Amino acid sequence: MATKQLAVGIDIGGTNTIFGLVDRDGNILAEDRLITTHYDEPGIFVATLYEKIKIAGQKIGASAELMGFGIGAPMGNINKGTIEYAAGLPWKGIVPLADLFHKFTDLPVLVTNDANAAAVGEMIYGGAQGMKNFVVITLGTGLGSGFVIDGKLVYGHDGFAGEIGHTAIKPGQSNRDCGCGKKGCLETYVSATGLKRTLLKIMADSIQPSELRKYSFDELDAEMIYDAAKRGDNLALRAFQHTGRMLGFKLADVVAYTNPEAIFLFGGLALAKDLIFEPAKEYMEENLLSIYKGKVKLLESELSTQNAAVMGASSLIWSHYLYQPKINTRQDGKLQ
Repeated sequence: MATKQLAVGIDIGGTNTIFGLVDRDGNILAEDRLITTHYDEPGIFVATLYEKIKIAGQKIGASAELMGFGIGAPMGNINKGTIEYAAGLPWKGIVPLADLFHKFTDLPVLVTNDANAAAVGEMIYGGAQGMKNFVVITLGTGLGSGFVIDGKLVYGHDGFAGEIGHTAIKPGQSNRDCGCGKKGCLETYVSATGLKRTLLKIMADSIQPSELRKYSFDELDAEMIYDAAKRGDNLALRAFQHTGRMLGFKLADVVAYTNPEAIFLFGGLALAKDLIFEPAKEYMEENLLSIYKGKVKLLESELSTQNAAVMGASSLIWSHYLYQPKINTRQDGKLQ
């Protein structure tokens, strides 16, 4: 039987950590999870996670060869293999995640943020196959972004390039507080939380009826606003229109900086489809320099599944071998 090469994809979230053993075609052959918040010490977390991965690998059998560990995490730094000052995780300061893994393995361990992982995943498994220049925008609780230029992900000088979610949408004009400590960041408008904030502002400034007026901020979620919009609720529709316009305005800047073939929207808010895509496309085109007009595709990610984060993280390993084929790794490729 031919040996099947596998990569471990790990998505570290503020509540749960999910992992899967993934082949080069994007098939997840085994997966499991653990609760991130149960581990106050990152060393104990990694030891427990590695043991679970080992057990999952044993279920696949001896015909599998492990190639490495790709990890998507908040504030992940690819250059250092660290997680740095991630507000949503139980570990503070700088966590040497790759070094902790290397206590158990000599295989490659690559750590980056979830948006970068999604961008590589889109290039390896998704709609960006064959593209050399594109951008992935992740729309969830916050807003992340990954930039691929000339076929390579852009990490920047110290590993944190591409944080457009924390660029100002209205410099000096917006008082919306952001979790990063600044005001008026893009993600305070274009995210699931930003959509709720926009809706409440619209409701406060309007006397129009809405089925959503009976809910508090804590009770509301983006899916409820989406459902109301689909039923024709005017205030919900206005909230989506404003969110899409804010996104389109910023995407016009992204196009000027990177000249991409396509921009992919990834994550829960992107599932609103035309409610987000139509105003974003319209306002992006309206604000583009003439040489860019009509050239940039705005597309839904083809990784929009429940396993997308794991697939994106695992794809870091295939990308790594593509650009560094002579790396010295374990000879047996087995979990020890």
